[in-house]
Amino acid sequence: MSTYVYAITGADHPLRLDDLHGVGEPPSPLRTVTADGVAAVVSDAPDGLRAKRRDVMAHEGVLEALMADGATLPMRFGLLGPDDGRVAEVLEQEGDAYRARLAELDGHVEYNLKAAREEQDLLREIMARSEQVRQLNERARSGPGGHDERIALGELVARSVAERGSEQAEETMQALLPVAARVSRSEPGGSHFLNVSFLVPAESSDAFVRAVQDEADRRGDAYTFTLTGPLPPYSFV
Repeated sequence: MSTYVYAITGADHPLRLDDLHGVGEPPSPLRTVTADGVAAVVSDAPDGLRAKRRDVMAHEGVLEALMADGATLPMRFGLLGPDDGRVAEVLEQEGDAYRARLAELDGHVEYNLKAAREEQDLLREIMARSEQVRQLNERARSGPGGHDERIALGELVARSVAERGSEQAEETMQALLPVAARVSRSEPGGSHFLNVSFLVPAESSDAFVRAVQDEADRRGDAYTFTLTGPLPPYSFV
């Protein structure tokens, strides 16, 4: 049977597993595989495992309990090894790297921030800032070559939106970096101009949340800041 891997910790982690339950129905008992000073928290992998709410919550519950007791490298839901022996081999091979990462993450949590801006508010700013956009817009509305002008206007506005989004993302990042240890940026989707995860010392969580609120207040009602956390530091494993 395959081995389901929840997390990696130091071998000196308390590893209080008695009251925790793994994935599967009935829930799989948890155990550890230890090698080279690190430990993997594992269980048997149930057949046909899917990302059902019950199993995802069980996975998260194990991670939260482990993180509350010490540095933990959380694995994403569904990570499987062929068996305990192969897991032990990987721990042996990568022990130095795991210990270094555990030391880096010790006492830290992750926050994810997504930021967006109302489209009309952004377009008004672009129109006000760019003489070229204003001229093209006027020609597209009234000139004989309206079709070509509209295409050129659309291309210019799209570039301006992308450039302004990058500027806003960098400005927001610079405002929050002093309260974070590391960042991991992802491609923003939809109307968002920023999608970034911050690795934050747990003792600085309140200060980080206040810094995000201050930045959101400074930006105003046309902006939407969505902060999620504290989370296991998946983005930094």
